[in-house]
Amino acid sequence: MTQHLEETVRYLGRLVSYPTVSADSNRLMVADLAARLEDAGAQVDLFATPDGKKANLFATLGPDVPGGIVLSGHTDVVPVADQDWTSDPFELRQAGGRLYGRGTCDMKGFIAAATVLAPEFARHPLRRPIHFAFTHDEEVGCLGARALVPALQARGVRPAMAIIGEPTGMQVIEGHKGCCEYTVRFSGLEGHGSAPHRGVNAAEYAVRYVAELMQLRGDLMMRAPKDSRFEPPWTTINIGRIAGGVAHNVIAGKAEVDWEMRPVQEGDAEFVKTAMQRVVDSDLLPMMRTISPRADIVTDVVGEVAGLEVMAENAARDLVASLVGANGADVVPFGTEAGLFQKMGMAVAVCGPGSIEQAHKPDEFVSLGQLERCIDMLLRLARAPALVSEAR
Repeated sequence: MTQHLEETVRYLGRLVSYPTVSADSNRLMVADLAARLEDAGAQVDLFATPDGKKANLFATLGPDVPGGIVLSGHTDVVPVADQDWTSDPFELRQAGGRLYGRGTCDMKGFIAAATVLAPEFARHPLRRPIHFAFTHDEEVGCLGARALVPALQARGVRPAMAIIGEPTGMQVIEGHKGCCEYTVRFSGLEGHGSAPHRGVNAAEYAVRYVAELMQLRGDLMMRAPKDSRFEPPWTTINIGRIAGGVAHNVIAGKAEVDWEMRPVQEGDAEFVKTAMQRVVDSDLLPMMRTISPRADIVTDVVGEVAGLEVMAENAARDLVASLVGANGADVVPFGTEAGLFQKMGMAVAVCGPGSIEQAHKPDEFVSLGQLERCIDMLLRLARAPALVSEAR
């Protein structure tokens, strides 16, 4: 095991020990990352949430000039509750060439490697800056990146490229679908189950809403771009949760539906939202309010994150491909923060250690081989002409 790999494994163990589930604070982990990057000579800024519970980190090595490259990762992880782990999910376990623990591949492995290698970037004659962007709440709607991007724009920060270290098996990804998440709340009128006609059953209207939503699946399949490289090639809709009511014999006064769509093209999201709003305004709400004028349907937007659009010219894709020795780039159906950085004007590619198949599961792991390939990519980046002056 090389020195860089040994140090990365040790630091990954430290990062895994911070239980940064999205519902909880990430401040201790961010403070640890900030101290390590400051020791490497980086200028570190923390952007805290209004309640102070969480923070984004943005750090810079090199000259204060436009351009440069962002290495980006999210600090939050998904919950471990009700998952059957064979060991403590917040204690790194090494076995059979694998590193087990919550967040090892999604995506503390990349964050550990990038942070450990900060001194390598610092010791080279950088002509363009290398930035580190570590965000909160990616798993619940990319809330951290959605706050960080405008904050950087307000400061006039203008990086040229971004590498998002999500787990891709170190394959170069140049495009992915968007991710739009919603919670729809139905308020009806409770009553005795023996007289359903006298109440407004919120659960019943939630089911009708879902049925209308499912009807749109066929339309979305027909709207799929002919040259779509995604699998499946169309915009998908998924119902994540339906909840409502209190008992068998009570008309349900409240109900909720959690759903998401993953657009392959920007117009699909507007198509679905417009269609569902028409169903609510012209059909469901009028029926509910014939019995109870106070009945209501309210949609909360959890997150609307743009996809990563495939671009004919993409300097980040080409750079990362040269660093890892890839002949091309692919697309994936899962979402990342990449589209937010792309809308900021950067060329963006996604490439990181581990497999998305391991993410969010019990006994999540990243292999030592994948971590070593990531380290090799970053070492090559530290010497790349895009960052380093040719003349010393």
